[in-house]
Amino acid sequence: MNKIIIVSNRLPLNIKIEDNELNIEPSVGGLATGMRSVHNAYDSKWIGWTGLAEDNLSTVVKKKVELAIDAENCIGVPLTNKDVDLYYFGFSNKTIWPLFHYFTEFAEFKKDHWNAYYEVNQKFADVITKHCKKGDTIWIHDYQLLLLPKMIKDKCPGVSIGFFLHIPFPSYEVFRILPWRTELIEGMLGADLIGFHTYDYERHFFSSVRRLLGYEINFNKININTRIVKADSFPMGIDYDKFHNAAIQHHNKSIQDKSDIQQQLDKHILNTPDIKLILSIDRLDYTKGIAKRLHAFEYFLEKYPEFQGKASLVMLAVPSRANVDQYQRMKSEIDELVGRINGKFSTINWSPIWYFYRSFPFDNLIDLYTSCEIALLTPIRDGMNLVAKEFVASKVNKKGVLILSEMAGAVKEMSEALLINPQNYEQIADTLKKAIQMPEEEQIERNTIMQKRLQRYNIDRWASDFLNSLNKVQEDKAKYIAKKMNPSIEKKIKTNYDKAEKRILFLDYDGTLVGFKDKPVDAAPDKELYEILDQLSTNPRNEVVLISGRDKETFTKWFGNRNYTLIVEHGVWIKKPDENWRLIEQMKIDWKENIKPVFEFYVDRTPGSFIEEKNYSFVWHYRKADPELGNIRANELKFDLSGLISNHNLEILEGNKVIEIKNSGINKGRAALHKINNTHYDFILGMGDDWTDEYLFQDLPAKAYTIRVGLKNTLAKYNVNTPEDVRRLLKNLIE
Repeated sequence: MNKIIIVSNRLPLNIKIEDNELNIEPSVGGLATGMRSVHNAYDSKWIGWTGLAEDNLSTVVKKKVELAIDAENCIGVPLTNKDVDLYYFGFSNKTIWPLFHYFTEFAEFKKDHWNAYYEVNQKFADVITKHCKKGDTIWIHDYQLLLLPKMIKDKCPGVSIGFFLHIPFPSYEVFRILPWRTELIEGMLGADLIGFHTYDYERHFFSSVRRLLGYEINFNKININTRIVKADSFPMGIDYDKFHNAAIQHHNKSIQDKSDIQQQLDKHILNTPDIKLILSIDRLDYTKGIAKRLHAFEYFLEKYPEFQGKASLVMLAVPSRANVDQYQRMKSEIDELVGRINGKFSTINWSPIWYFYRSFPFDNLIDLYTSCEIALLTPIRDGMNLVAKEFVASKVNKKGVLILSEMAGAVKEMSEALLINPQNYEQIADTLKKAIQMPEEEQIERNTIMQKRLQRYNIDRWASDFLNSLNKVQEDKAKYIAKKMNPSIEKKIKTNYDKAEKRILFLDYDGTLVGFKDKPVDAAPDKELYEILDQLSTNPRNEVVLISGRDKETFTKWFGNRNYTLIVEHGVWIKKPDENWRLIEQMKIDWKENIKPVFEFYVDRTPGSFIEEKNYSFVWHYRKADPELGNIRANELKFDLSGLISNHNLEILEGNKVIEIKNSGINKGRAALHKINNTHYDFILGMGDDWTDEYLFQDLPAKAYTIRVGLKNTLAKYNVNTPEDVRRLLKNLIE
């Protein structure tokens, strides 16, 4: 494997300067911990900001910093105080962070913040492109660098780029609020693989891509004309063994070896043996729902007074963005709440809330995880929440209860936890009571399942899965990049055609044999096309199959008396020479009356568009509409249709300036296999021009010659530019 370059906003190092001396320590927690194994396992460089503003450093200190981080295989991106203020505290944390977490009321949209965000992403790109070469793998992390993948891909198309978003991706209705929404999506699409923690975030991303840019999406692959981009979900794990083994060591410590915090906890538990400690750990952030959690705990003590004196909330709030006004106000609110609740309920021997506003080192976190029997984690919106996983991993005896917000990404993997709505105080209070009274057998059963899952899908598995998937994307590229047709390839096709005793040619019509017209009725076959097809079909060794999305009435009119096999409506009907039309498969049409009004609505809203109704499908044509309006309406129509057909056996096909809806499972590939089934052909040719023809290219046997018209990503083996090239190739076969 070539070099891996890890990129994040900050390097995984804490760098301090005291008396012109550098003090460098590894960062703890989150991404730094998660990626350290990748950083150490491969020939890698980590690129990011050092945490030191350039305009605060002398030339001598800059050199010292550069040498020190180089020893850690790290490379710094130089940022000024202004950069940090506008790019990080500005656009990243006053625009993207609140918007992506659905706190739209906190989001600011300032042009100078956007400009700084763009410029800093460009600074990262400049540093990275100096240190990467073709064949390298670049793994970019998080919301501060959404523009970076495209900036790198534009300069270094030969590198493999992965991007992982560690926060939620919002629904389109929220994302569209952002004035620079298109630029951010295009920036992310510079990556070859885009990772999210959950499928919900992935689904929201696809919705925005489809509605903003109109790209074709097939399963989890996005066709952006010159490349295929894959998006997938990879729930981030933890270093399970680190937390579990630390918890085992913790239980084996002597009294003298225990920390001051642990000794205080032990003393409190000894004096109050029936006390239940409820743990709450978060960064101080409005997305974590800390104030609501305090209100809910207060309500719990009021609703169930029997637990006063018997349950304490141990709350650790880690300082975050302390220089931002919003966070300062939030800290004041939480300080006041804690003081009021403690003043309301405290006794000489008991305080309802133990409040710590600071960071804890790893050993003290283990103290809290092992001593507290219940964890109460109630974020209003959270990309993952690794604290939930760390708490469960630390339960060596498998006793303990996790109460988790259903708004956290981790909930997808931890359904055995007690799940709550963070806005529902009644539910939280009842769940706390249930957690306190839960039998040990049930606790062990729930935690056993979660621990096995967390141990299996740990941080190393997460990283390796992402990198393996990124490598697979690179391997799959060859499937989507057709070879440009050239004389030697034409000669090879011609030679095999001449040698073959039994041949079959599958030919799409619009965009392949004829160019597109404003109205489908204007694309009737011309004299030259009839001559080419007639000459091919009169050869007894040939079978010509016209396979199209057209309706059978039109093809009957144009080709009904010819010696060709006709397959129409993307594989619904088939007609052999001198035979009548017959259905390849039986299908329902009762859905049409519900779908037609939707198409009519978009015709009314889009001048120049019209509906084509076929026997088993509807087609919305927008070739004559204003191009920009047509693309917008097409994306809206696809989105509306996708919601309507979710519970029906229907699918949406997107062709060249057309949107078609039909029964799913019926396509050109399936129809072609039906045609060639139980018959041996020495020579098979398939030609088409749009996404509907990809089914044909995919399902034809490997020996088939498949050709796509137009410069697009494709499963076809070869590529030609125009219908004129197709006719020339067919004439060459006839000769």
